[in-house]
Amino acid sequence: MSEKFWETKTLDEMSDKEWESLCDGCAKCCLHKFIEDDDAEAQISTDEAHPEEEIHYTNIVCTLLNTKTCSCSQYERRTELVPDCVKLTKENLKDIFFMPPSCSYRRLHEGRGLPSWHPLLNKGKKSVMHQKGMSVRGKTVFENDVDLEAFEDYIAIWPVEDLD
Repeated sequence: MSEKFWETKTLDEMSDKEWESLCDGCAKCCLHKFIEDDDAEAQISTDEAHPEEEIHYTNIVCTLLNTKTCSCSQYERRTELVPDCVKLTKENLKDIFFMPPSCSYRRLHEGRGLPSWHPLLNKGKKSVMHQKGMSVRGKTVFENDVDLEAFEDYIAIWPVEDLD
């Protein structure tokens, strides 16, 4: 990969390897979200919302997530094992409003560049991201350990933080 390819290529121009490397590995996309629509009805969701609907992040994560490394334990099979799991692609990038503001794909799509804590700017290491509190490490509970009917009790503000 060329150095700082994200500054010279559009997201559409990136190779699959470059695209995958943009993921900072924070695992915020693995958080359960619920969407409150105009009728004030809420539903747990990991995908399709509309910009006029309010998205609330929880600290509840999928059981496939390794919460120490912030990596999916079944990454290649994740969408097969968890049908609601969203695979972010160049084709569905326009629908990323459900991704947290700190998401590298969202930041680049919005013209904001990578944050200083991103692994690509830190020799491929996630340690700066974890130190800045930008990952889910140490902040979550697994979905099978909570009553999902009481998801409002797990609303979290920290996923929307976006440093730099």
